[in-house]
Amino acid sequence: MTNSTRAQSSDASASAKRIAYQGEPGANSHLACTEAYPDFEALAYPTFEDALAAVTSGEVLYAMIPIENSVAGRVADIHHLLPGANLYIVGEHFLRVRHQLMSVKGSSLETLKKVLSHTQALGQCRNTLRAMGLTPVPEADTAGSARIVSEQGDPALAAIASRLAAEIYGLEILRSDIEDEAHNTTRFLILAKDPDDAEPEDGPVVTTFLFRVRNVPAALYKALGGFATNGVNMMKLESYQLEGTFNATMFYADIEGHPANRPVQLALEELSFFSTELRLLGTYPASPYRAEAARAAAPPTGK
Repeated sequence: MTNSTRAQSSDASASAKRIAYQGEPGANSHLACTEAYPDFEALAYPTFEDALAAVTSGEVLYAMIPIENSVAGRVADIHHLLPGANLYIVGEHFLRVRHQLMSVKGSSLETLKKVLSHTQALGQCRNTLRAMGLTPVPEADTAGSARIVSEQGDPALAAIASRLAAEIYGLEILRSDIEDEAHNTTRFLILAKDPDDAEPEDGPVVTTFLFRVRNVPAALYKALGGFATNGVNMMKLESYQLEGTFNATMFYADIEGHPANRPVQLALEELSFFSTELRLLGTYPASPYRAEAARAAAPPTGK
């Protein structure tokens, strides 16, 4: 074995149990990594681009990237980054988000004036903060906000972050679980350098893809018709603009089912006929959370 081969083997071994996330230690993305992959080393990166690049370079095996929240909606940057990342979705994870209001020791709810956190977290606690008369201050991420509050030592400043962040940065939790909605949950995508699609017999699966329809009347209606006629459930459909214009629109979609199954195959064929671009991002096991959420939302059955 040459020195180069040994180095490549060593690098592959080092990345085998590493997962990247955006943010600082203690971020909710960090928690998602430890929940989904408790035996992996979770590595922090300052931006989403850096976390995705770490997968491409082989520094890590996976990246844990938030894509949407049940209260604040989608994480906008991700839809624009996915096409250029050339990575594949190999799984999903749902994290129940519990936001803690924290500050330096010796502070109290009466001393607080401003609250630092990520824009998404501030939005998820909007009503609570308004009721408390606190001024929200957007920062890059939740855990980074906790670090800033710890470093500044100002009892007028607080952060919204996780319990793990409070432990890491030595802050005191002044009020627990301040999110406005009890269902506050963030969905994460697990991205890898190589595809690792689920098998058709693996149980409920999700297939995610991007597409761009032809610039003709009723193209979107016609493109999506195949899913209805073939009985394929589309769970998510979002659009976003491309190329700085208001004419080039890309669509992101999640469907139930495997491309190897005939109904899904037919639906995708019809979609491709009316699209100028279609890119499958991955077929992966549906998180058990989906079934749990569906059961919780179902109306009670009569006796």
